[in-house]
Amino acid sequence: MGRFLQIAGLTIGLIGLVLQFAITIPASMAAGRSLLGSIVFYFSFFTILTNIAAVLVHASLVSPAGYAWFPAFAGRRMRTGVAVAITLVFVIYHTVLARLWQPQGLFLFCDILLHDMTPAIFLLWWFIAGADGTTRWKDISWWMIYPLAYLAYALIRAPFAGEVPYPFLDVAKNGAVSVAMWSLGLTALFVVLGVVAVLVDHGVARLRK
Repeated sequence: MGRFLQIAGLTIGLIGLVLQFAITIPASMAAGRSLLGSIVFYFSFFTILTNIAAVLVHASLVSPAGYAWFPAFAGRRMRTGVAVAITLVFVIYHTVLARLWQPQGLFLFCDILLHDMTPAIFLLWWFIAGADGTTRWKDISWWMIYPLAYLAYALIRAPFAGEVPYPFLDVAKNGAVSVAMWSLGLTALFVVLGVVAVLVDHGVARLRK
């Protein structure tokens, strides 16, 4: 079951990412961005980056070379950290972002792949085969590097690009206080999800004994 979920996650993740790229770039260029600007725009979304990380975890674990393809993504700390991040993707999209737009056609299809299917498959795989009881509380601080680095990137890029990937990070529109509150809230949520991940990881390991 674990290997089936790895292959399914890898396949669906790649389809979602490639198709999203293929439809985003032309739409972005039609909106006035350059080709380079459109590519940067695509890779500026936490959803895209996290789905790439999930694909890399799956790819590293299905490698016939036994983790040699990309060993950094096969490690227990990395795979649990990605599980936390992709849970955040699912939660924030469905509680905040989904009501802000109504995608149609292929955009809707990609939304379902990247916000629903890939998180569900990854978390199910992690629960069945990825969790092993080896995570430590100190790992949470290591996982925090990713969302904090992303927040810094998004906020630093905003005044130069004149846009933000997510509306709640728009200082010009919402004000610095609002963005700071959102940033603190998202950081706190990530920490809570990290705590839950460690507890679940240890709980699953005990159940397997």
